[in-house]
Amino acid sequence: MKPTDIRNPDTFHKVVDCQWACPAHTPVPEYIRLIAAGRYAGAYMVNWHSNVFPGILGRTCDRPCEPACRRGRVEQNNGDDPEPVAICRLKRVAADNKGDVQARMPKPALQGNGKRIACVGAGPSSLTVARDLAPLGYHVTVFEADPKAGGFMRTQVPRFRLPESVIDEETGYILDLGVEFVGGRRIDSMKALLAENYDAIFVGSGAPRGRDLDLPGRREAAAQIHVGLDWLASVYFGHVTAVGKRVLVLGGGNTAMDCCRSARRLGGVDVKVLVRSGFDEMKASPWEKEDAQHEGIPILDCRVPKAFVHASGRLTGMTFERVRAEYDDKGRRRLVPTGEPDEFHACDEVLIAVGQENAFPWIERDAGIAFDEWGMPVVDKVTHQSTLPHVLFGGDAAFGPKNIIWAVAHGHAAAISIDKLLHGEDVRERPDPLVQLDSQKMGIHEWSYDNAISPDERYVVPWSEAARKLDSISTEVELGFDPATAWKETQRCLNCDVQTVFTRDKCIECDACVDICPTDCITFIANGEEADLRPRLTAPALNVEQDLYVSEPLKTMRVMVKDEDVCLHCGLCAERCPTGAWDMQKFLLLEMYAGSGCRGAKHKEAA
Repeated sequence: MKPTDIRNPDTFHKVVDCQWACPAHTPVPEYIRLIAAGRYAGAYMVNWHSNVFPGILGRTCDRPCEPACRRGRVEQNNGDDPEPVAICRLKRVAADNKGDVQARMPKPALQGNGKRIACVGAGPSSLTVARDLAPLGYHVTVFEADPKAGGFMRTQVPRFRLPESVIDEETGYILDLGVEFVGGRRIDSMKALLAENYDAIFVGSGAPRGRDLDLPGRREAAAQIHVGLDWLASVYFGHVTAVGKRVLVLGGGNTAMDCCRSARRLGGVDVKVLVRSGFDEMKASPWEKEDAQHEGIPILDCRVPKAFVHASGRLTGMTFERVRAEYDDKGRRRLVPTGEPDEFHACDEVLIAVGQENAFPWIERDAGIAFDEWGMPVVDKVTHQSTLPHVLFGGDAAFGPKNIIWAVAHGHAAAISIDKLLHGEDVRERPDPLVQLDSQKMGIHEWSYDNAISPDERYVVPWSEAARKLDSISTEVELGFDPATAWKETQRCLNCDVQTVFTRDKCIECDACVDICPTDCITFIANGEEADLRPRLTAPALNVEQDLYVSEPLKTMRVMVKDEDVCLHCGLCAERCPTGAWDMQKFLLLEMYAGSGCRGAKHKEAA
């Protein structure tokens, strides 16, 4: 294998698994250490720089960082249930304890640059575009059909998960940058918007339409059957304040979990979730399913809805076919009837949460924007431009339903494109990140960070007693970590951004680092091709998705090979090394956003 080039930002970025997995590339270990030091405002601003909505995401994020967390791979005696660091809930700790951070926020531009930007929809992607561009002097106007900003974060996420005060605060930070917010105005014609001569238009209108089910009895019993997304919005606006005693929720995503938990709080006594797939294949996050079950809501899987049963125009129940999943040699799933009799489930109301669809009736098909066979705009995945270069898309409106953190990442990328486009630059030249690599050595065996490995299991976030009663749609369920518990949870972080950096010329091949390594991840060995090298290491490197760290040839012509996948970043190799060939160096990667840092210089063109 060729020697590892640590000058390539991706080399060590991929080792920081949580940051690599985050669509916004939030430097997770950096803010966790700040929380451990009680510097909550600093931790909040590290988050705000990357993901824009720390308080919102600290409660609602889909947490792609946590399955990637190294702690879940290397922790001993964790059985079949690896427990990553509670990254998402620590983010909330920073938000809850930060105090007043208004003075740390960017200020409105002192002078405009004469460029006008329109954002359609006030959801997370549009607000990210506004946050990135407004301080640069752009006049950003955000149009929203609802009276207040936030998009689906406000209208579809229940208040028992996300208090409205948090949304008000974090959308307010953005609107305070001089953004013009036009609430209560639905954009119903792209041609008309284009005629207003904005320099660029960003469409962040989400995927606002919930899928319906065209089954027998749907029209006859329509009064008791509701599309989940619309129903959640009606709950938010106070149009729905009660439900029937028996409620069936159809679907296996997070919207279904929000529907069933809301129904319990609005008077539903017998609330069930029925889903076509198996329980483990549901799209809902595992913790969302657990929360529903903790509230006494059964989830019945492998049930395919067949018909709405009604009498005299009133819904009485539904019939379902029992199925099982079969997979072909390519892993494709097919649902096969089990042959059991159809099940009947009595109910008073049904909430349909079987998916979301994009709806663009307001974009005329002769406006110059191309659409694909599925009715989605043709959008460049790097620049987020449509076939009209100054019209860009992001969030669910760009590539279909995902989540808040992806919408934020899209907003950052689109803002860079808008800024470069309006400065006459090639939008495909994307900025390199800002990277720092600094030694943490404070003495012979002292580091500027705490490298002790905590043996603690993951701490559980407590629930409020009031929320356990399930009698309030607005009482927040989770209390969040108190500072003492948060500190204990921070100690479970392995500081994966503090890298073990090897200097070939200082190594005397004494193998002291090999002897002391607790995970046997260091091997001095004859070089070879990667497929040959991985099984020959002291502990075979099985995870091919994580690169090996390979040195240049040593004096014996062996190479040092380190399996980055299971390294604890404990620093024992650096402490034991008699020549200082190993050093612990903190790697900090910050994404570059719209502005002068993204312009002028020639950057590597995006693939």
